Amino acid sequence: MHALTVAPGRENSMRVETLADPEPAGGELLVEGLLLGVCGTDREIVSGAHGAAPPGRERLVLGHESLGRVREAPPGSGFAPGDLVAGVVRRPDPEPCGACARGQFDMCRNGRYTERGIKELDGFGSTAWTVDPAYAVRVDPALERVGVLTEPASVVAKAWEQVTRIGERAWFEPRSVLVTGAGPIGLLAALLGRQRGLEVHVLDQVERGAKPELVRLLGAAYHSADAAEVLRRVRPDVVIEATGAPAVAFEAMIGLEAYGVLCLTGVSPGRTLRLDAGALNRELVLENSAVVGSVNANRTHFADAAGALAAADREWLDRVITRRLPLDRFAEAFEPDPEGVKTVLELTPRG
Repeated sequence: MHALTVAPGRENSMRVETLADPEPAGGELLVEGLLLGVCGTDREIVSGAHGAAPPGRERLVLGHESLGRVREAPPGSGFAPGDLVAGVVRRPDPEPCGACARGQFDMCRNGRYTERGIKELDGFGSTAWTVDPAYAVRVDPALERVGVLTEPASVVAKAWEQVTRIGERAWFEPRSVLVTGAGPIGLLAALLGRQRGLEVHVLDQVERGAKPELVRLLGAAYHSADAAEVLRRVRPDVVIEATGAPAVAFEAMIGLEAYGVLCLTGVSPGRTLRLDAGALNRELVLENSAVVGSVNANRTHFADAAGALAAADREWLDRVITRRLPLDRFAEAFEPDPEGVKTVLELTPRG
């Protein structure tokens, strides 16, 4: 098989290798790799800033945003040859904490989890891979071109779950949401907001191109003004922050409406900001507002994501993927694409 590998901690170490075909262990699925999504986490690993190879190994098979087709499935697995599947990324730690022991490994308390394509487990960036059926999610067969969006959609499925759980601590009937950032996570968060029947607003810096058009096609409102101004004008009940920009995150905290919920999904770089901590504290306390961080996803969120994608407009999802490249052009996939949204590698040439 062909696999995209990297030596974590070493810059410019990415390459395509020919490796032995995987042999499924007892009960595992054997999967033909079809598509691999590329995101900021992958770029951090390739830069040498993140990631860990499997114990005793120098190199890691990259990739955690997957779509594949089952080649072999053991009896009783719940899958059959020909099924489209996405692989769940995280695995619980070997001596599970309470959350991991209950299938909530996205909420691991001790950090000893592993992650495919990121931390100590080979990823899905290969023309063949294996997976335990417990960590595979069936994808609608109509989503062969776009089912690779399941993993990023799982992140926002979890974010919406967190928003709902927090909001329901008292009466909660949100009418509007502001999503900050119109990358893949932001657009998929907006999609799930529309599927919930909410008035959706999306804030991003660009004023033309794919992002504003995708928001318009979704039936949402697009904004490119200052975050504080948009918050004052829109007055959203929910904010989902998907930029990771510290200034935007803090503007959202200050700008929350009474009983507002802010979910942070973007990881911020280290940066010093001047802010009025007292004013922030007053706003959150006196308005009963809540701020929650959300990262990763468990199998339930992957299943929710697969359902959301199946219910979405196929053409719209296809337009979210603005760059498709064959595996032998992998280097291009990690170059900036300012006009685009989502880059995907085609692991298996389309017939």
